[in-house]
Amino acid sequence: MSQTIPLVDLKAQYAAIRPEIDAAIQRVIDTTSFIMGPDVRTFEAAFANYCGVEQCVGVSSGTAALELALRAFGVGAGHVVITVAHTFIATAEAISAVGAKPVFVDIDPATYTLDPARLAAAITPATRAIIPVHIYGQTADMTRINQLAKAHQLVVIEDAAQAHGATWQGQLAGNLADAGCFSFYPGKNLGAYGDAGALTTNAVPVAEQVRSLRNHGRRSKYLHDQKGFGERLDTLQAAILGAKLPHLAAWTTARRHLAARYQMLLADCELVLPAVAPEANPAWHLFVIRTARRDELLDYLKQAGVEAGVHYPVPLHLQPAYADLGYLQGALPVTELVADTCLSLPLYPEMTEAQQDRVVALVKAFLEQSS
Repeated sequence: MSQTIPLVDLKAQYAAIRPEIDAAIQRVIDTTSFIMGPDVRTFEAAFANYCGVEQCVGVSSGTAALELALRAFGVGAGHVVITVAHTFIATAEAISAVGAKPVFVDIDPATYTLDPARLAAAITPATRAIIPVHIYGQTADMTRINQLAKAHQLVVIEDAAQAHGATWQGQLAGNLADAGCFSFYPGKNLGAYGDAGALTTNAVPVAEQVRSLRNHGRRSKYLHDQKGFGERLDTLQAAILGAKLPHLAAWTTARRHLAARYQMLLADCELVLPAVAPEANPAWHLFVIRTARRDELLDYLKQAGVEAGVHYPVPLHLQPAYADLGYLQGALPVTELVADTCLSLPLYPEMTEAQQDRVVALVKAFLEQSS
């Protein structure tokens, strides 16, 4: 029987860099600097340098990064934040957590990112911020989004949870707006061994406010200028991320190679393949195809030992948690179509071309037998 092909292979990644990871973990244990230890500052400086920004603030998760960013920009009760429904719920949860109202707009039918035309129509006097999501590792149309934001004096916060290494017009995600928010969830392109996140920005006051908010509003150990939160980046996770970061460029190159091969090998199939905006160079967190027979293909692949996945089958505007917003089926037709038809194929830097060929062969076999 053929070996299972995972959606992402963290065991293979660890095996490739095990000495570096083990040394980083041991260093933290040896120094017992478990909370806000030196590795946190070292990683923050390295990731800021990688993204090309002045400031990076490590926090406990990508969700925390979004929430604290909104708070740092003064977004709260009575404000509206525009985003998309084709994303993980954390994007909207952060908006709700600060007391603001999420307003969902439809996505571009080609790139699945926030549609600037829909954005323009959704802006009202109550709108305070925009959170474009760089879904699957492809940056949103930041040129048009920033232009609209500037015209209406709105804050733009990138949800870059899937976009480590992605670019728009040659500039890296995390340096495309007022702030960028990253998740280092284990399966991300740059992943920790638990929850972790970061905010990037060129605005020093925003970074300083997030540094305070993540650490209980402290000015010193027992002096608190404001009510804050326990949302610090764990030192062990920072050390692991610091060990992984030097490999991110090579991993991104490998992802792009595999994505290009998928595009070539599946070009003649009756599938909707990922489209890439001319200004974008995706980081390919996910390679997502679309087919009306998504669920059948998913079952077929799983039975053959290929762990494909679906991101995200129920859009946020139709989630029970957001029923109070009053959205009905059909409100965001492109989002709903993508949710019903999208399928993520295995893609990770350690994936071999032989493994990829097997995935492609199975996809083609399914399409041929069902045609």
